[in-house]
Amino acid sequence: MPHCEQHRSAYRHDFRPGKLFAGLVLIAVSVAYLGDAGDAWSTPSGVGAPAVVAGLVVAGGLNWIAYRLRRRRTARIASSESSGVPASTSGSQAIK
Repeated sequence: MPHCEQHRSAYRHDFRPGKLFAGLVLIAVSVAYLGDAGDAWSTPSGVGAPAVVAGLVVAGGLNWIAYRLRRRRTARIASSESSGVPASTSGSQAIK
């Protein structure tokens, strides 16, 4: 079954917590206004835009944190998989 593991990891993508949070905020604001439109409750008219803006700011912060963590993890993996040969002596960048 090793083939299945390789196949599954080929289609795996990075987790983006900011997109998840932004989507949840937009859904919450939509539900709030849908409930107001259906007379289930009363939603103040000025609450939607600040909630969306605040949600997007928090989502941006979450994406930045996730980006920094991915970079740190990638750098750690790259440094542990080093072949021991300095990059300056390989390829066309060789020191003469």
